Amino acid sequence: MNFGQSLGFLAFLISLYILWQIRHLLLLVFSAIIFAVALNRLVKKLENIGWNRYQSVYLTVLSLIAIIFILVLLIFPPFIDQFQLLINALPKVPIKINELIENMAGDNYQIFETFLNNINKIINDNNLLPAQVINNFIALFSNFLNVTFQVIFVFVLTVVFLLNPLKYRRYLLKVFPAFYRYRIDEILNKTEIAIVNWLGGILINCIFIGVLSGVGLFFLQVKLVLVHALLAGLLNFIPNIGPTLSVVFPITIAVVDSPWQIIPIIVWYFIIQNIESYWLTPKVMADKVSLLPAVTLFAQIFFATVFGLLGLLLALPLTVVVKTWMEEILFKDILDNWQLEEV
Repeated sequence: MNFGQSLGFLAFLISLYILWQIRHLLLLVFSAIIFAVALNRLVKKLENIGWNRYQSVYLTVLSLIAIIFILVLLIFPPFIDQFQLLINALPKVPIKINELIENMAGDNYQIFETFLNNINKIINDNNLLPAQVINNFIALFSNFLNVTFQVIFVFVLTVVFLLNPLKYRRYLLKVFPAFYRYRIDEILNKTEIAIVNWLGGILINCIFIGVLSGVGLFFLQVKLVLVHALLAGLLNFIPNIGPTLSVVFPITIAVVDSPWQIIPIIVWYFIIQNIESYWLTPKVMADKVSLLPAVTLFAQIFFATVFGLLGLLLALPLTVVVKTWMEEILFKDILDNWQLEEV
């Protein structure tokens, strides 16, 4: 390896180190790209009917803000009230479980009591009770400000990308060799289609899960239906982990309020997940984006380990992008064209 190659390799390592240090910022940029790609479809529809680019972008963004504002006004106040009731119910859960086990266990209750006391001690030691969480108000407020600034950053960056996406696309293409730029442009088009298809599919799934959860819990007369339905829909954005977490909240309320509801709740959520897995997802994603369950789970663990919570939230869109680029570059352009030279 000569001096030039050594210098190039050193520059490559330094670049990797810098990218690793700003990985959280890169994820925020990726989030903005996802939103920009999705909204760009709406902008193009407005351009097709005669609006110019800037008018289309501003109308799309203002319409989105108006929709979010209306939804917040309608849903946020009752959601906050019900969520507060859910938080207040959490300390009662160990007590209620204690009473249920005492009634069921009879003479063997002492064993269960020791077990529950250990659980309560762990909860207290790890500051999981709401009263103790409130004492950390400064840390929570700091995290809130951090999240707020990140949301504003992503929003501004999304608008900037929307105003002139072709300019940023041309800069990205210059990173690649001239002979391969046309091919990269094709891959970018396919990546955009894959992201839009995935986003449309996941939105349909989330709405379906949220509505079906709310309807079932309403008929089961479980309290705080709005909170449970919204959490079920939002958590469905995180496959595998989200659906499991979503069932915890209604069960928590059922333990405190009506223990007989626990089994029906579990059965109902099991039915919903099976409908979603074996009917809705194949129907919605059949001609869109399909990811194998094992690949999805591995991607979630990998991106959560490397990037933290934000990596977990963005695991699926990241996987969709990686899948598209691997299929086009590694499989089609390299492996499919690989031929052994004749001796």
